[in-house]
Amino acid sequence: MRTRPTIAAAALTAAVTLLLSGCGGSDSEDSGKDEIAGADTGASASASPSPSAIEDGIDRPEIKLPSDVKNVFEGGSTGDPVKDAVLADNERMINSIDEAITVDAEEHPALKFYSKDNALIAAASYVQSFYEAGTTWTGSTRYYDREVTLSGENAATVTYCGDETKSYSKDRKTKEVKKTPGDADDYVSYSARVQKNADGVWQTTNVVSERGAEKCQP
Repeated sequence: MRTRPTIAAAALTAAVTLLLSGCGGSDSEDSGKDEIAGADTGASASASPSPSAIEDGIDRPEIKLPSDVKNVFEGGSTGDPVKDAVLADNERMINSIDEAITVDAEEHPALKFYSKDNALIAAASYVQSFYEAGTTWTGSTRYYDREVTLSGENAATVTYCGDETKSYSKDRKTKEVKKTPGDADDYVSYSARVQKNADGVWQTTNVVSERGAEKCQP
């Protein structure tokens, strides 16, 4: 399980500011010298697979994840082009957060491209907590039981489950991977509220999650 490190509420403002400029920086003289997953030669970043949505002509930021990080999304095609577009942007939102956690870069434009409002603040807190703790993650996370409920033409809710039994916490400096036995807390239930913006992107505005959710366990 890639356990979320704790972060003080007072760090939220700093975390959002970091999102607008870059992630993983510090004020020390050694800033930028630490090896970070996806930035070193041992774990080169690669473009994430394109969601199965039809090309829509939107100029999207590229998302790259390290070679040792993988998100697997099940059930990407519903037969409804609108729901498929929602699921595709949900995939991109999840990948954008994991890119910000695992890849050191001056900017992570995809993060605020796919999230806004409460969801962006929550993402900032989540990302920054890993940097504060000096950790990242490695392995594979599976997302399944993904369902879309449309609310008019420009709003929807996406519910889905996450299986973190094969994703593990990793020390940024030593690269040591902490593998722990899987348990109920490795299964997470999510409910995301999304809105379609003027460019046609289904941005996530709010996310509620429950770790150890019974409905997501095998």
